Amino acid sequence: MINREPELHALPLLQTLSASSRADLLASAVSHAVPAGTVLFEQGDMPSFQHVVLSGSVQLFGRSSVGREVLIEIVEPPDLVIPAAVVTGSPYLMRARVPESARLLLIHAAAFRRAVEREPLLAHAVIGSLAGQFRRLVRQIKNLKLRTASERVGCYLLALSQRQGTPDRAVLPYEKNLIASELGMTRESFSRALSALQAEGITVKGDGIEIWDPRRLAAACGPDPLIDGLGDQPPEQGSLFAPSHRKPGARQP
Repeated sequence: MINREPELHALPLLQTLSASSRADLLASAVSHAVPAGTVLFEQGDMPSFQHVVLSGSVQLFGRSSVGREVLIEIVEPPDLVIPAAVVTGSPYLMRARVPESARLLLIHAAAFRRAVEREPLLAHAVIGSLAGQFRRLVRQIKNLKLRTASERVGCYLLALSQRQGTPDRAVLPYEKNLIASELGMTRESFSRALSALQAEGITVKGDGIEIWDPRRLAAACGPDPLIDGLGDQPPEQGSLFAPSHRKPGARQP
């Protein structure tokens, strides 16, 4: 039975519900293994399900009328995939694709909306998901509007190395063209920025980036906890993500 699957026990979304309410919601749900490369929906589609990421990830893309596509966001466990469209019954503004094998919980959209209307704690969990996604998008907008291409790439590498737990090294998690689109630039601009940053403390070796002078790189690109922070907690004392690491006279927006 679906409610006995181990991934579901850790889902904050379901932990807010009573046993009976959880059973009612899961009666309209299915746990689904999704192969790499699967497109869950296209932008403009109406939501049929609320997707919840149990394992793996979901990439969200925006596409222009002439077919240009950019990576907007990556949804990771245990978050919801575009709940704003599901709860309002509105068309998706992005395309969703699974980059690697993943497992998703699919809850029928109409059943999910009814549950949100009658379960205050579930509504609170959805609001929390929406708030987290909103804050990530604000960080992304600030990153795009307040920084040069080289500054965006440098801060991306520093944040990536922190997430990977290797302050002296970062391994690019996916194709360079996708990283470039996420950072609001072409692949060529991304490569030029990497080349320019080699004078600021990095060495590029394929998909691996050695950061042999993290503080020099931080001084050049100006990491900011309100843009690059790994969460909403204040950075630890001495962290590279404190604004004071910006070198005097550096470019300001």
